[in-house]
Order: sequence, then C-alpha cells, then structure tokens
Amino acid sequence: MKVLITGFDSFGNETINPSNLAVNSLPDSIGDIIIKKVTIPTIFKKSSEVLEKYIAEFSPNIVICVGQAGGRDKITVERVAINIDDARIPDNDNNSPIDEKIRQDGENAYFSSLPIKAIVETLINNNIPAAISNTAGTFVCNHIMYESLYLANTKYTDIETGFYSYTFLLKSKLKINRILLLWTWKLLS
Repeated sequence: MKVLITGFDSFGNETINPSNLAVNSLPDSIGDIIIKKVTIPTIFKKSSEVLEKYIAEFSPNIVICVGQAGGRDKITVERVAINIDDARIPDNDNNSPIDEKIRQDGENAYFSSLPIKAIVETLINNNIPAAISNTAGTFVCNHIMYESLYLANTKYTDIETGFYSYTFLLKSKLKINRILLLWTWKLLS
C-alpha cells in the first residue's frame, strides 16, 4: 500500500504552515504502508502540476491532501471540492483568480472518495476535535482537492483521495503524528 500525502508551504504573512509540519512529521512507512510526503506550493496551477507529477511517479493507492484552516477549532475532513478558483488574497505567485473554472472539462463538483464519516468518528473517539466540512473554500485548498479528485475520476482511476483542513491550534508534533497515524490507519482498515 502506498500513500501520497501533501502539505502546503507557508503563505500570506505566516512563517509556517501547520499542514506541512504535520505531513513532514510522519514516518516514511508504517508497517507495509509506504508514505510519500510532499510539500506543494500555495500557488493555484503550480500546486496541481506538482501533485500530478508525484501521482505519476509514485503510483499511490491513496492521496491525502492536507491544508491549513486558520479560523477553525478542529480538524475538518472535507466532503466536496467545487470547480472554481476565487481568491480573496493572492497566492504565493501573486495570482488572484476570480470566479475561474479549475477544469473546463471537469464536473461542477467532486466528492471525497475517502470514508469521511468513519475518519471523523475515529478522531473524535480518540479525543481529537474533528468534524466534516462541506467547503474547502475557494483558495488553493479547494483547488488542490478538486484537482486530486479530477485526476482520480479521469486519469488515475485506481486511487482514493480527499482533503483534511488542519487548524492552527494543533501544532504539537506529537499530537500531529498521532492524528495523521490515526487517519492513515482508519483509511486502510
């Protein structure tokens, strides 16, 4: 089993991105599970290019993209990604798309192919604040979730994929490791 997991580099005025800290604190393997950790740029189109490059090279069974949700007080497992980029702030390459389709040939929305309710239940049962979210926004988090699901539905149809939004409140490496190990375990059980 191979899992590709991505986190974003820092953006805006932030010096760190909790998603990237979480991803890079994971081990390279858990039992028979090989984990490929990738930092992707907080740049609309470039993030997609980097993601597809690693999907093509690594051939994962599961793709988990992790992003930062500063205003949330818990981990959120995203249900749906919409086919729109609409930036209220520029990305790290100063792009600010407004009402632009991500993929002209893509569906209006794609739903996570991960067992989101089971993942949230496992996290809560382990005293980790979690919930399902019905929006990944319209910034690069939604963009990369949409792209991962587009690719899983059109080109790499044997992968499962989804997105987790990580909160500023959970920066402890020990807690981050525990959360991500639980996610991975739940996905594979």
